[in-house]
Amino acid sequence: MPHLPTEAVRYAEERHWEVVPGSWLIDDDGPVRCSCGTPHCPMPGAHPTTEDWRRRASAGPGVVRRWWTENPKASILLPTGRSFDVLDVPEVAGCLALARMERMGLQLGPVVAVPPSPGVPGQPGMYGPAGRRLLFLVLPGVLAKLPDMLRKLGWGPDRLDLVARGEGDWIVAPPSRLGPFGFAQWARPPSELNRWLPDTAELINPLAYACGRDARVHPAARPAQPAAAR
Repeated sequence: MPHLPTEAVRYAEERHWEVVPGSWLIDDDGPVRCSCGTPHCPMPGAHPTTEDWRRRASAGPGVVRRWWTENPKASILLPTGRSFDVLDVPEVAGCLALARMERMGLQLGPVVAVPPSPGVPGQPGMYGPAGRRLLFLVLPGVLAKLPDMLRKLGWGPDRLDLVARGEGDWIVAPPSRLGPFGFAQWARPPSELNRWLPDTAELINPLAYACGRDARVHPAARPAQPAAAR
């Protein structure tokens, strides 16, 4: 298993991504619980610990190294709306879209696979209880573009389980553990080949197609609106 402090510094040093330490899991003789002490925490071990987390986020390797030296158990959170935004889709749809994108020869950025959380999807940082999710990293600006892009493809913004994550949100970065449900993992890890992120316009067609196909397989599922859209 990769080392949390090492990976946190690597994100800042090699990718110049802003990083912020999150909560962590307490796993002793009792049940696994979040360090925040909140009963039934919606994102145990994987959420910001201070109100000013956005201001504190840093891409300075020295600052990040100090944070994880002080608390090597802290989860790694990456703010969205800074170096990248995220297109968040169900894992089944995401895998279908990935296969199609590779056949099309599209340039992809890193992709994170996250386990389900018990929280409410659409809230900042939440991925929802329905199942695993894939998070596609893209250039910033998704929140403003996505509704119009989907309408042009014939989809209303509330018809697909395709969530934009931008300013004011975050993702849980590998190898952080999300409660008792598993670890965040890279479906496509950061590399020199995907240093330059794609624009949303390059990925939206295969992602919308895959999410639409997944919605027809699971017609009872309804996506949550992003918090910024409320």
